[in-house]
Amino acid sequence: QVRLVESGGGLAQTGGSLTLSCTASGYPTRSYAMGWFRQAPGKEREGVAFINSDGRTSYRELAKGRFTISRDNSKNTLYLQMDNLKPEDTAVYYCAASLTGRVGMVVGLEEASASDFGSWGQGTEVTVSS
Repeated sequence: QVRLVESGGGLAQTGGSLTLSCTASGYPTRSYAMGWFRQAPGKEREGVAFINSDGRTSYRELAKGRFTISRDNSKNTLYLQMDNLKPEDTAVYYCAASLTGRVGMVVGLEEASASDFGSWGQGTEVTVSS
């Protein structure tokens, strides 16, 4: 059974940067799509960025031009580089993996939603001060 562990969250100032990491153990994730979601207090979980096994990426509007998703398959690790942070980026960030292959084979990265991912980390909190 896969275990996803996020790290790298914390406090940043507006305009600052943070890099989130998500390390998978117990299962090789290199062949599967993965993604980042976030959930702000009182709001629904929303997609941020996604990456396929071949490195192809997709970003939701909130992340375009500011965030970069990448993966290092040799380390079984997913990253999210977040630049030009804004107070509205404050949220708990979760990484997710589609280990059934649903994302990529049935659902494209552009259409993927939380229900398409079956494996989740515990989340890492990001706070952006104004």
